[in-house]
Amino acid sequence: MISSWRKRRAGKRAGKEQARNENGEMELSIPRDFRCPISLDLMKDPVTLSSGITYDRPNIEKWIEAGNFTCPLTNRVLRSLEPIPNHIIRKKIQDWCVENRSHGIERIPTPRVPVSSMEVSEILSKIDVACKKQDGSRCLDLVAKVKSLAKESERNKRCIVSNGTGNVLSEAFAAFSMAAFDENVSVLEEILSALVIMFPLDGEAKGFLGSASAMHCLIRFLSSGDLSRRRNAVLALKELVSSMEDQRKILNQLSEMEGAIEALLKLIKSPICSTSTKASLTIIYHMITSYGNEKQVGNKLVNLGIVPLLLEMLVDAERGMCEKALGVLDGIFDTEQGREMACKNALTMPVLVKKILRVSTMATEFSVSILWKLCKNEKKEDGGVLIEALQVGAFQKLLLLLQLGCVEKTKDRVSDLLKMLNPYRSKIECVDPIDHFKGLKRPF
Repeated sequence: MISSWRKRRAGKRAGKEQARNENGEMELSIPRDFRCPISLDLMKDPVTLSSGITYDRPNIEKWIEAGNFTCPLTNRVLRSLEPIPNHIIRKKIQDWCVENRSHGIERIPTPRVPVSSMEVSEILSKIDVACKKQDGSRCLDLVAKVKSLAKESERNKRCIVSNGTGNVLSEAFAAFSMAAFDENVSVLEEILSALVIMFPLDGEAKGFLGSASAMHCLIRFLSSGDLSRRRNAVLALKELVSSMEDQRKILNQLSEMEGAIEALLKLIKSPICSTSTKASLTIIYHMITSYGNEKQVGNKLVNLGIVPLLLEMLVDAERGMCEKALGVLDGIFDTEQGREMACKNALTMPVLVKKILRVSTMATEFSVSILWKLCKNEKKEDGGVLIEALQVGAFQKLLLLLQLGCVEKTKDRVSDLLKMLNPYRSKIECVDPIDHFKGLKRPF
């Protein structure tokens, strides 16, 4: 008996010695019940599964999102995938943190309980009822609540989106858009700002948002002076035209709506943010390349001054903006009016040649395509744009591109361009202004 007591005492002494760190100070060990079974770290948001085991919320949610429907510890199939907050364990952990603050332990904050699928469904049902009653005030409050919950955490946003909120909000926007615009402008604005958070939308939601009344409301928001409305409207239109479902119908509606093209161009002339500018360029690109009335839209854009606007933008545009602007110009230059405007602008050739092999593969392909269209349609006996292209080093750039390799369509156009440029090479001195003058200093 004395021997066993001595063994227990020796074991306790050994445990205490092992708990000391290199400096001889006692190390604080986290109680087992406070550790997450997955990460073995102190739990900050303990939740319990239907199996009765408690985990830290971020860890168990990653486990479930990975497609696992069993408890990691017991391997039992979970009856419910909704973890329940364990307030008792969380309170004990907080008390333990306070007791050991002398060891540098900070008290974990009380986490916000994330929204559940049931709560989301209840809110959406109330929004549906408010729409049927045309109760704009009630609907506005409910939509504001949805938006607030979605912004609280990424987990909330995923839960809200996965429960079909995009469809309900799109239907609500279409319903209120059929009534007097001035009376419902506040609720329409709130719904639209919440919808932007729910992107991408599915086909059903886009069907509601693409209705004639909803489209008219989007254009009115796009043409308004409010920056937030304009941004949300252009993002919603981009979401609509980027889908192949009913794309031609949407683009046709958009091109025929009064003030739509002018409002889109205004976002490029007086940008709100890069996101809205890119969205506007994307919509315009689809309008001039994806449906049967491209030339009419292209000519209208040329008359509104899009060619010099985009050429000036390209001088110092970042990659994404540059690709989209070049894509729009490539579509615009399918029209004779667009090509004529480009030939009159001194920036055209220097900017296009500069973008070859400087930005991205897509930018290079668009630049070559534009050069090919301009040079192919040149009718002046003195060479016109062909001489300009040679003067800024197009021949050398194209030769280099051919050596480095490119897709077949671009390769064919590069070959055509070299054949068109070659007869004029003897008439001028070819200079690449970018590389040639890189080391020169101005005399003043």
